[in-house]
Amino acid sequence: MDYFLQQMINGLTLGGVYALVALGYTMVYGIIQLINFAHGEIFAAGGYLGVIFLSFLTANGFMETHPGLGVGLSLVLSMGYCAMLAMAVEKVAYKPLRQSSRLSVLLSALGMSIFLQNGLMLTQGVYDKAYPTEFTHGGFDFGAIRVSYMQIGILAVTALLLVALNTLVFKTRMGKAMRATAQDKVMSALVGISANKVISMTFAIGACLAAAAGIMVGLYYGSVRYDMGFVPGIKAFAAAVLGGIGNITGAMVGGLIIGMVEIMAAAYLPMGGQYKDVFAFVILIAVLYFMPTGIMGENVDDTRV
Repeated sequence: MDYFLQQMINGLTLGGVYALVALGYTMVYGIIQLINFAHGEIFAAGGYLGVIFLSFLTANGFMETHPGLGVGLSLVLSMGYCAMLAMAVEKVAYKPLRQSSRLSVLLSALGMSIFLQNGLMLTQGVYDKAYPTEFTHGGFDFGAIRVSYMQIGILAVTALLLVALNTLVFKTRMGKAMRATAQDKVMSALVGISANKVISMTFAIGACLAAAAGIMVGLYYGSVRYDMGFVPGIKAFAAAVLGGIGNITGAMVGGLIIGMVEIMAAAYLPMGGQYKDVFAFVILIAVLYFMPTGIMGENVDDTRV
């Protein structure tokens, strides 16, 4: 039983990260029906920015005296930078193609993903970069169950960001504008809502969540790599599809399910650890075949104006 509970905690930790990244996919799709395949690279960029900021603070002795504040400051700075990067990506790669075919936009998204990944490789190198994780050691023991400080931090930050996102989307004027644009772009424009502003903000919010996830993954595993965004990005996309692409709550649920399934399969199935990356894609295929709209999705008429 203790082993099962330990894996539950591990699964919730990983699922929270997937949920944050999946929200970026589902928000963008909900607004402009676009799968932003460059989103995984925003996640990776956030991880690298965390290394840069935390290394600077560690070198200046700030992390020894204020580790929590240092991590929080690095999170905020990385999220802000990635938000600007995502808005630039939208302006360059997607905005000129809004009236083009979906294939053109898809190719542009794939091209931007390759461009950003190679940009990280050229600027940061091909080798892993280690995080200054001396301050992340330790945790709490409950019998045979171990909950590390990093797991607590990841779960707390994830919960805080999810609550903040839910408040933004459902309790603010910008959230109302986002929901109106997602439902009917023509009518929302007629009542004075700027689609360009809403789309830019959507990309920025998704990037903030991905950047936070990138830093937490870097702290949790101790290092980052230029191509670290590809596999988690695809898994997060699978989570968004599982929950119902375009549905915010569905993305949260899908991320938690994918993380839990991956950890449990690795823990209990023979050779599960070697094939843990496969399970997210098996779930994606099964959902697309048996439940194309996902757990919380709904059928949408593409001919609606």
